[in-house]
Amino acid sequence: MKKKFVTNLALLLFLNIVIKAFWMYGIDRKVQNIVGSEEYGLYFSLLSLSILMNILLDIGITNFNNREIARDHDQITINFSYIVPLKLLLSLLYAFFVFLAGLILGYTTRQFSMLSILVINQFLLSFILYLRSNISGLHLFRTDALMSVADRFFVIIICSVLLWGNLTHSEFKIEWLVYSQTAAYLLAAGIILIIVLNKSGSVQLKFGFKNGLLILKNSYPFAILILLMSFFNRFDSVLLERMLEDGKVQAGIYAQSYRILDSVNMFAVLIAGMLLPMFSRMIKQKEPVGEMVKLSYSIVFVPAITLAAIAWCYNYEIIKLLYKDNIAFSAGVFQILMNGFVFISLSYIFGTLLTANRSLKQLNTLAAITVLINLILNLILIPVLKAKGAAIASLSSQGFYAIAQIIAAKKVLNLRLDADYMIRLLLFIVIIFLISFISKTYIDNWGLGFTMICLASLVFASFFKILTPRGLYRIIKYDE
Repeated sequence: MKKKFVTNLALLLFLNIVIKAFWMYGIDRKVQNIVGSEEYGLYFSLLSLSILMNILLDIGITNFNNREIARDHDQITINFSYIVPLKLLLSLLYAFFVFLAGLILGYTTRQFSMLSILVINQFLLSFILYLRSNISGLHLFRTDALMSVADRFFVIIICSVLLWGNLTHSEFKIEWLVYSQTAAYLLAAGIILIIVLNKSGSVQLKFGFKNGLLILKNSYPFAILILLMSFFNRFDSVLLERMLEDGKVQAGIYAQSYRILDSVNMFAVLIAGMLLPMFSRMIKQKEPVGEMVKLSYSIVFVPAITLAAIAWCYNYEIIKLLYKDNIAFSAGVFQILMNGFVFISLSYIFGTLLTANRSLKQLNTLAAITVLINLILNLILIPVLKAKGAAIASLSSQGFYAIAQIIAAKKVLNLRLDADYMIRLLLFIVIIFLISFISKTYIDNWGLGFTMICLASLVFASFFKILTPRGLYRIIKYDE
């Protein structure tokens, strides 16, 4: 099981680094630099609202489906027959509440027009994620790895033509980005649907009220969890745009740093996506999960601490390299947000473990408290510190949520605390930040300092036996 986890994680990371990184930094960043922070901030706040409500498209069905198929592969045909019609009905509910929110927030005609396309995009993306849950639930991780980048691959091609193809005489408009995503999602959804139908065999779509209610009854705890997590991950940009006179600009500044966080966050997301079916099966078969937790924890911990240290030292240099507007202020936002990545990574590991164990009551309680913390901090800090206040609120709430999940997982699953391992982790943190301070103080070339921190991270992770090349090689070679 561990061998499959590591080898397929390597494929996932390679594909996502190449495709999604180029999307974020080659296309999305280029679009923001062309249209400016205000225009992009408008798009980013609308996108955040559409994402905030997209749980209504799913009600936890995707996670439920993934877990059920991982436990019993024969469920794919039955689930597919009832879930697809159900998701179509849920899309109408989703659209209603998004537009209602737009009316309450006082959106303009142009904002509603863009929001309408974003609603369609979120439905397509939700459908893609559901289809992929069937593939990963069957443990076809390599196929899922390829499909995980299909939508971004198509949108890169379309946007590249619009940006550099000289097809129009006018400058790139932010609406073009939204339309390009629609076309890309349609193409990706069609391809993945063909794959799933091939695996499920003959399928007859059915809408049974009783079956629909049964699916929703089993999946709604997942929905509540995702909705609560969406609030403390996405609501900050909506509040920035609505609460401040220069809200669109502040949302655009926040988006600059959030893009970097989002790009490194995909590392933890991919691991969580692979761990959910694995943890589910291991728990059902009463296999010990401690070693898998430790392995996945180590894999995310080392790069998370390294990136936090780099952002602490070279926040200004990184933002200046990527963007043109509001560099100094944006650098401060970036420094704060990237420290939150450490907590986000840990949440994905222990949250996934608790989800696989169906400890959703504990997770939802913790998420509800986190939402309250995040909202209070945003309302207090945004009027005073603007985008930086939103970043502080995000860091604080993510820290609480991660630590609370670790405590809950230890209690519920009786995980043992390895004192020696924890001491080695602490020493690793201290040394990496000390080396970062030295490189910032005494090395003038920040690229050289950046490289030194990364190399030091690899050396000391191996020295403290947190993550060793030999250990990973043994796991890949032998299914221990």
